[in-house]
Amino acid sequence: MVGCSVQATECHASGHYHHQRGHLLSGTTPGTTPGEAPGATPGTTRRQLPRRLTQLYAGLTLYGVSSALLVVSGLGLEPWNVLHQGLAELTGLSIGAVSIVVGAAVLLLWIPLRQRPGLGTVSNVFVVGLAMDAALALLPDAQGWAVRVPLMVAGIVLNGAATGLYIAAAFGPGPRDGLMTGLHQRTGRSIRLMRTLIEVAVVVTGFALGGTVGVGTVLYALAIGPLAQFFLRRFALPTAATGGVVASGGPPEQAILQP
Repeated sequence: MVGCSVQATECHASGHYHHQRGHLLSGTTPGTTPGEAPGATPGTTRRQLPRRLTQLYAGLTLYGVSSALLVVSGLGLEPWNVLHQGLAELTGLSIGAVSIVVGAAVLLLWIPLRQRPGLGTVSNVFVVGLAMDAALALLPDAQGWAVRVPLMVAGIVLNGAATGLYIAAAFGPGPRDGLMTGLHQRTGRSIRLMRTLIEVAVVVTGFALGGTVGVGTVLYALAIGPLAQFFLRRFALPTAATGGVVASGGPPEQAILQP
């Protein structure tokens, strides 16, 4: 899910995700640590902290809400939420609770992969799932295509905006992105291949367990990259050194996206 720094050049075949040799939407760049805004002086980082925290938690909350919209539409979910929904059907837990459990389990896999979490990583595990369940408790059932299609579109667009918000805050990657880059670094295989293998595995497993795969899944894969790129540029943090903006340490056109 949330995920998911901005170091990338290559477009993912199914989702227009981009990459550059092992660094991704982590909120860090080489030589920086999670929670330190890349390209900014310490003084600038301190001044930006309230904005960054606001962006982080607003983005993660909206990500959970966007996922809830896709669930209610019933027209297909993001890859990881297909798995979460399937596991929810199997266990009787809410999809948000399953998202938290899966996120925590994935985070444990960071230990042998030697990945380093940030505030955004840990927050991602809990906030997205809680926000999803809260939104699902408030949203009514969707009846008819005239309601379900707009909900699907709104969910995808809101997901892109949420992704841009929390990535630009630069507090570390989502647990699932860290898994992907960790496997890339340990195996030497490309990020594209790692992402494809992981997402195909979670979609197939989730679908087999009863998760919803549909037109929304396909449209999400096609649209989330460009949408997140667009919103990442809008929410990028200003830098004192250049007077410009920086989004997690790289040019806005370089990004890999996954909460």
